[in-house]
Amino acid sequence: MKGGRYVMPFNPRVLILTASYGNGHLQASKALLQQFNQQGVENVKVVNLMKEGHPWIHSITSTLVSKSTKVSRLGIDYYGWSYYLTRETKDTALFQKSMTYLGQKKLKEIIHQERPDVVVNTFPFGSSPIVCSSMGIKNYTVLTDYALHASWLHPKVDRYYVATEDLKEQIVGKGISKDRVEVSGIPLRQEFINESNHAPNQMEKSILIMATDSGVTSYIEEMINTLLTLDNCRLVVVCGHNEKLIYRLEMEFAANEGITILGFVDNLHEWMSQASCIVTKAGGLTLTEAIALRVPVFVYKPNRGQEKENALYLSRRGIATISNKMEEFVSSLQTIIHHPKKYEEIRERMEGLHRSHAASHIVNDMMHIWNGQFMLASI
Repeated sequence: MKGGRYVMPFNPRVLILTASYGNGHLQASKALLQQFNQQGVENVKVVNLMKEGHPWIHSITSTLVSKSTKVSRLGIDYYGWSYYLTRETKDTALFQKSMTYLGQKKLKEIIHQERPDVVVNTFPFGSSPIVCSSMGIKNYTVLTDYALHASWLHPKVDRYYVATEDLKEQIVGKGISKDRVEVSGIPLRQEFINESNHAPNQMEKSILIMATDSGVTSYIEEMINTLLTLDNCRLVVVCGHNEKLIYRLEMEFAANEGITILGFVDNLHEWMSQASCIVTKAGGLTLTEAIALRVPVFVYKPNRGQEKENALYLSRRGIATISNKMEEFVSSLQTIIHHPKKYEEIRERMEGLHRSHAASHIVNDMMHIWNGQFMLASI
């Protein structure tokens, strides 16, 4: 080990498997790629397995996932039903079985082409441990949520990297050896590690609203209009690639100087670090980013499934506030951001939960394992 980094006796080839069902898996993969490169590991490739292997099926499933929040408002919550039906066992998950079957053939092709020494998963592909074990390749899984789902677990996964001690205990309780589970935190891109969150402006609060989820369109105007009534509060609304929503909000709030409407931003870390709080869906990566920058989190009408479970976990830890009614949401937000003592208590709890340099932790741990295996093989 040199300067906090393990020096590799050989330069491994690393394959990172991910998926674009939500942005978190992709961002975790980018964070690991970034860290591998910083550690001198150059032969690293990130593959969106379903998108590259089965683009037509990927397009359909991505649309279903993205639209699930809209139709769930109508009582057709097929994603939530599926999540809870398969939470303890994935054997009944038709979607998961299909993904495993479809992914195996493509993964074998990719492995023959890339010849990786190790495969890292930031999405629960059941095909990965099956294929890797049959080909003698080590495979590791990086969980990107705070709640456990059976789809992440497979007896042939060599090592798990998880966000919390609670998750480790749950996985060990499922029969996985504790030596195969490492509490690392969820990997973040270097921009969030470097960004420091300064004390918020006491004269004017800044509320960052993440309006990138399709489900927010049914209530976003009501939320904005209600929040604009708060004293000394400025709103920043990030709409992502939703051009229709951007145009709609710009037209409606053009005359209001207390609101900034943004589309896709590549400097979210800067906007988040300047915010007094963030209103967001409860994806594992976004929550981890907020925790890293100590920005109190408010979740309005969380989507059933891993987002709701993430929110519930952080709510129990006193970090996130969940609301299902607009009056309740605004009241809780106002109570926290206008009461410095309560506000700082949340930030202190975030500091206690945050695991800094998770990506570095994961990569160093993997390299330590590889060093040991290499040395044994050389004897």
